[in-house]
Amino acid sequence: MTNLRIELMSLDEWDAALPKTGFEVFHTGAFLDAIDQHFDGEMLLFGGFKGDHPVALMPVFLRKTALGRMVVSPPPSMSIPFMGPIVNPNSPKQSAYESINKDFTEQIIDELDIRTTRTFVRLLCSPDYMDPRPLEWSGLTLKPSFTYRINVTSLDDVNSGFSRSLRREIKQAKDLDVTVSVEGIEGAHDVYNDIVSRYDEQDEPFTMPWEFVETVVENLGDRCRTYVARDPDGNYLSGIIVPFSNESAYYWLGGARAVYENVSINNLLHWTILEDIATDDALESVTKYDLVGANTERLCDYKSKFGGELVPYYVAESAGTSMTIAKRTYQLLNSSKIPLPK
Repeated sequence: MTNLRIELMSLDEWDAALPKTGFEVFHTGAFLDAIDQHFDGEMLLFGGFKGDHPVALMPVFLRKTALGRMVVSPPPSMSIPFMGPIVNPNSPKQSAYESINKDFTEQIIDELDIRTTRTFVRLLCSPDYMDPRPLEWSGLTLKPSFTYRINVTSLDDVNSGFSRSLRREIKQAKDLDVTVSVEGIEGAHDVYNDIVSRYDEQDEPFTMPWEFVETVVENLGDRCRTYVARDPDGNYLSGIIVPFSNESAYYWLGGARAVYENVSINNLLHWTILEDIATDDALESVTKYDLVGANTERLCDYKSKFGGELVPYYVAESAGTSMTIAKRTYQLLNSSKIPLPK
């Protein structure tokens, strides 16, 4: 045992306990506060402590349904790709990491009583959380998923990793009379409305409320930028809302299919984002651009052109036939997935 104790934390305590690296923007207090304001359930922020030092963290969201309890991290229908635990043992030793990770997981499992047959659990672990074995040892099933992360060391290196066709398409987009700029809440609203319109065209519901997106953008402040492309008359063409952690930028919302004069506009948006990561002093600590997902074959055909590294992360969820209906309920709640076409 590690003499680890777990405590529930406030948002202020949580933010103060976050390490400098190894967490996602979705772990930040600003993002969690937005979720808490708009999630129909309860948010619990667990901290694992050795003495006064936080060595593990995990946000959990609870919702009661007619079928039982749902324990998730992150919650469904908010387009959050990963969350789950953070382990920061303040020691370089593998044995220290594994001991804390195992003890913290066991205590969380016991505290939440998630081994019961009427509790459905689903955790989308961060790519930085590379040892999910204690979750499996506690009775959950594990499945690997993937995302693409572009290492942004210099624009020349980024460009050299692009496919030949993508380089050509970006050059064509640069030659257009199209402007890409960072806009405020009005631009974010344009991006959101574009997403809703795309779903309407496909006769599918889009259940994420604008109020949640608005709160995220406002809470993150300078740690979120909305890139909007407009034609010479100022008409909206496409846009992407990009939140930032200390290390990564994220292709979070937007980027629905947009073509102007037979040229893809989204390539120009991505290039502008990468330019900012590489050259903007305000983003000096940001060295990666996460394309958020590499699990849909159709979308991977496009995303792989950017030359990003294929990075695994793990999904842990309840096992057994008794969970089939509960899992289906979760899938329905999470049905509004953001379209990310070319």
